[in-house]
Amino acid sequence: MTLRAGQRVVLAADTRLTDSVEVSGVVVGFLSLAAGTGGTVEQVVDHQDESDDVREYERLKSLLDAFGGEMPPESRRQLEEKVGSLEPAWTAFQERAPRLSVRVRFDNGFILDGAQADVFVPA
Repeated sequence: MTLRAGQRVVLAADTRLTDSVEVSGVVVGFLSLAAGTGGTVEQVVDHQDESDDVREYERLKSLLDAFGGEMPPESRRQLEEKVGSLEPAWTAFQERAPRLSVRVRFDNGFILDGAQADVFVPA
């Protein structure tokens, strides 16, 4: 599921916002939001970093797909070899799950920034 700015969401599970608070050595509480607390996504940030090899694979693969049929055979062979050598980096990149973080403004006024997107479900 991909979240987008402006989308209504709810927390999928209880979420602790602070560690336990102690006064004179006695735990007096902690702050958390209950599952089902609703809010609106204000921002979505994709943290999936592309390596130079991944960007180069995308560039060369696009070039090969678009113009490979028109290239001289030796140039095409060299390009295919280069794309092939970068394919393991591309495969590893594709297998990693994208990590998205979100900023959500809850209806109760709290703002949760930098939260993992998978703790929310569409409302």
